[in-house]
Amino acid sequence: MVGRDLELGELLAAAEAAPPGESVEVVAHDLQKRFGAECVSFLFVDLIGERLVRLTAADGSAPGPDEPIELRGSVYDHVLRSQRQHVETDGQGSLRVITPVTNRGDRIGVLEVTLQAGGDTVLRQVRDAAHALAYIIVTDRRFTDLYHLGRRTTRTSLAAEIQHQLLPSAPCCEATEFTLAAGLVPADDIGGDTYDYTLDRDTLHLSITDAMGHDTDSALLATLLVGALRQSRRSGCDALAQAHHAHRSLLSHNRGLATGQLLCVDLDTGLCELVNAGHPRPLRLRDGTVEEIELAVSLPFGVAAPSTYHLQELQLLPGDRLVLLTDGMQDRCAAAVDLPSVIHSTGALHPREAVRSLTGAVLDACGGSLKDDATVLILDWHGDPRRATPTRPAPPR
Repeated sequence: MVGRDLELGELLAAAEAAPPGESVEVVAHDLQKRFGAECVSFLFVDLIGERLVRLTAADGSAPGPDEPIELRGSVYDHVLRSQRQHVETDGQGSLRVITPVTNRGDRIGVLEVTLQAGGDTVLRQVRDAAHALAYIIVTDRRFTDLYHLGRRTTRTSLAAEIQHQLLPSAPCCEATEFTLAAGLVPADDIGGDTYDYTLDRDTLHLSITDAMGHDTDSALLATLLVGALRQSRRSGCDALAQAHHAHRSLLSHNRGLATGQLLCVDLDTGLCELVNAGHPRPLRLRDGTVEEIELAVSLPFGVAAPSTYHLQELQLLPGDRLVLLTDGMQDRCAAAVDLPSVIHSTGALHPREAVRSLTGAVLDACGGSLKDDATVLILDWHGDPRRATPTRPAPPR
């Protein structure tokens, strides 16, 4: 144990000493040195989780981007879904080892290694290296565009570039009390949708918004909206105060209209306070039943009329799945998708896989060409067994 920890410490120190764009290669060379790995490569998951890009090849060839690999149905897809290491032989004694590279539920990609031999100790250390690589990438992508480029499999419009910078750096987060995941499609030319989350000591903050319009106008409106929400949230405001601040900000700058849903979840109790500003109502999966949550709907942000936002309460119970979405998941050809049915059938999946299924169903229904953004955020509430848990209400008679 001491030796393994020391090797990981040396690995992290070597990665920190290297330029940010070369830290993945440091991990590859370390695996070659320690285990005689014949080739090591890292494959990124692209922005919408449909393809992989092989970014680094440390097998004697020049490292760099390769042709995208379709993820669906591949061995890589199995590894990412199961979050388990895959080992196979090539018939000549070599082992092909594929290990997920994941940080707090955010599946960044996979580490692929070819070894001559690999016992349990070697395979465990490869898993350790993949775990370390996840932290290295999360740290180093602040300093280089290499990892952002690795996730691009299509050309990105200016509006999409602006809006992607508004999103959290990780579309998935796991904690004791909850697991959440989100997705936004299309990735190349989006028109106004955003989602956001942050975790305080006692509260989980969530938002999903849709700035009206398309192209850069909607992207600039979304920038103002998300900036106003984050400013008020970081000042300690609750969902109601955040809503009023966002509304006044849009009116002050005459930027247009936006719908939104803001939530603050108490980590101790699962009590959720929320504001709905003209946004589609959330869906909840509870005890095998999918239902739309009845909420009072206020006017969108930025409407030049007397607006009163209402703070409403929703009690989350362990086992609940809450699904937030934008109207792009329901409009036009997307309406052909039976969302409650898909939510029910994917209820046992991890939220990140359920998000893939939902956005994939909408993309398929629209022939791969959406006329509006389609965004979904899924929250699984686990509660904390160390804390008081609300009593589940008795079923109606």
